[in-house]
Amino acid sequence: MKAQIVDLSNQAVGEIDLADEVFSLEPRKDLLARMVNYQLAKRRAGTHKTKGVSEISGTTKKPFRQKGTGRARQGSSRASQMRGGQTVFGPVVRSHAHDLPKKVRKLALKTALSTKAKAGQLIILDDAKVETPKTAALVKQFSALGLGSALIVSGSEVDANFQKAAANIPRIDVLPEQGANVYDILRRDTLVLTKSAVEALEARLK
Repeated sequence: MKAQIVDLSNQAVGEIDLADEVFSLEPRKDLLARMVNYQLAKRRAGTHKTKGVSEISGTTKKPFRQKGTGRARQGSSRASQMRGGQTVFGPVVRSHAHDLPKKVRKLALKTALSTKAKAGQLIILDDAKVETPKTAALVKQFSALGLGSALIVSGSEVDANFQKAAANIPRIDVLPEQGANVYDILRRDTLVLTKSAVEALEARLK
């Protein structure tokens, strides 16, 4: 599969062969959904907590005698039906992460890349570098490329000036190639890969 390489001015500077086993797979919503759920579950803090009966301060004495008061019998003032009592089956501190086989994760990333390529939402950049970290200048270049909502995946390291210039632009994310993931690819309209990012991803996913 051939794709055009452009520079930041949207001028064609060459062509690149994209590996079919990475960029030409059939879209699969089930795989993408599993991977997004896996990522979102893994990043949850899980720090929610309520107090059980053993954690509440209070006496173990019966609130009042069993019979003769006309009230329902009670055994503890820390019970769930009492004011200030325990929460039954409340949330506790835990990890929400669940397992997903490595092969499935790898296939999901290839599927996400293929989905963007098939939808015509993939742009191959010659390089993501700028001379000075000027946001206004980069906004003009993105406008020439037609980028309003995009994930830009650079090589193994992101150019510092490019990172600074893009930091204040809404709906623009910049990641190194090792940070490329399904959730970030799908949450933006356009995927922009540098030539070095394509080579690294193909080497990683083939």
